[in-house]
Amino acid sequence: MSRKAAVRRVGVVILVANLVLAVAKASVWYATGSLAVGSEAVNSIADVAYSAVVLAGLYLTTQPPDFEHPHGHERIEPFVSLFVAAGVLVAGIGVAYSGATALLFPGPPRAFTGGPLAVGVLVASGVVKLLLYRYCLSVGDEHDSPALVATALDNRNDTLTATAALVGVAGAVAGYPALDALAALAVSVGILYTGYEIVRDNVGYLVGAAPPEDLREEILDRALSHPEVRGAHDVVAHYVGPEVDVSLHIEVEGERSLFEAHDIETAVVESVRAIPAVDDVFVHVDPKELGEWKEADDARIAAGEPGGAEGKPLRDGTDSDR
Repeated sequence: MSRKAAVRRVGVVILVANLVLAVAKASVWYATGSLAVGSEAVNSIADVAYSAVVLAGLYLTTQPPDFEHPHGHERIEPFVSLFVAAGVLVAGIGVAYSGATALLFPGPPRAFTGGPLAVGVLVASGVVKLLLYRYCLSVGDEHDSPALVATALDNRNDTLTATAALVGVAGAVAGYPALDALAALAVSVGILYTGYEIVRDNVGYLVGAAPPEDLREEILDRALSHPEVRGAHDVVAHYVGPEVDVSLHIEVEGERSLFEAHDIETAVVESVRAIPAVDDVFVHVDPKELGEWKEADDARIAAGEPGGAEGKPLRDGTDSDR
């Protein structure tokens, strides 16, 4: 299945699932008055709102390139993720307020009814959210979608907060209503942490952070694997949206013709661009005789022997974002 179809389908599934859960939790909240279930209902209502935003955002990000966006629209995804984070953080603050208010200013005691109903909806919610977490994470990782990964994180923590809500319901049934309020506070902590995780993971996409070390290593390895490449330096890899742009200098024998240098450059570009996370690749070809590669404490030689002049590929240790 294409990236476009896969991410759009996930958006629809998430929206429908959250809508069903929100209605179910709100109905049980109304019937039982449980703060823990109520906090989960608020969380699910927020999930419905951000799911609609995610679905719209995923529709935009999967539009084909056009004249104004020649590289496509995938760079919108980190902004979609931040919308998700904003909704999650607002929901977390609301739940924390309701739990703290109930704990500090408890009303008159009342009998808690509907325990089995509350337990049932929370267990069902936890199972559904766990399945959604695995589904979103799988598709998000497969198609490099930060918006889907953010949604997966939210569903993962929703599973944990449903468990905390179950503790609150059990306490209320056992005659300890304070546990209900404490569970609501625990739910709010999980919600707020989810918002923090989403912001943390997506800010790097927006500020051009360097990709993980293993990806930078793969970029260098692919450049140095070409039999005519003697070294690589001035390697810069950084995020532009959820994808990585790469620029690097490669060193080849200076006696190569312009046609041969062009073929080498094209082969290296195609090899590096074949990495799924990489979008654009810019390669500059230098004559190795100029000795432009730079000594560094962590310099390594791909062939395992020192001496670039002997025709051994060199790497200069500058394979990071600057």
